[in-house]
Amino acid sequence: MIRVLLADDQEMVRTGFRLILSAEDGVEVVGEAGNGVDAVARARALRPDVVLMDIRMPQLDGLEATRLLTADPDPPRVVVVTTFDLDEYVYGALRAGACGFLLKDAGPRLLVEAVRAAAAGDALVSPSVTVRLLEHFTAPARPAPVDDGTLSPRELDVVRAVARGRTNAEIAAELFVSLSTVKTHLTNVQHKLDARNRTEIAVWAWEHGLVR
Repeated sequence: MIRVLLADDQEMVRTGFRLILSAEDGVEVVGEAGNGVDAVARARALRPDVVLMDIRMPQLDGLEATRLLTADPDPPRVVVVTTFDLDEYVYGALRAGACGFLLKDAGPRLLVEAVRAAAAGDALVSPSVTVRLLEHFTAPARPAPVDDGTLSPRELDVVRAVARGRTNAEIAAELFVSLSTVKTHLTNVQHKLDARNRTEIAVWAWEHGLVR
């Protein structure tokens, strides 16, 4: 059972999310919060698997709430929720440790997909939107990264694919390797880059000019 906490200052949004998620097998909404302070407190008390976190909330915004929660031992998976796909606060939340983000108008299917993906350890819930976001906050032209030998050529291929929003299955097909090989490469990349999730790998790739 995937246990979900809803954090949004709009009651109608929380109600809509609850109705959608409660209709899904294997998903349970265990609590709600109307501001960032309550979101942190209830997440720590209820220990959900996934927190759907609004960005703009009273008392404490979603960015700071995400940073506090992801710093905890055994933190929940946080998916930030926003009205706009190009929002500096969303970018900040991803850097603070959120595993992905969702647009409020994404629809029921993507909401469920976001929750299930987060619970499964996936980071880029909406790849195409994530790529646009990263492009928006990355300089149009960046120098090529210095090859310090940190990542192998194959690991760099995987990093580029992650930055373009590819799933593990798509990466395996593109590189003609097995799914388990892709997962092994990702584990090694996370260790070498000290990245907590796929999102941080993607951000690293964009910041170092691996993707344009």
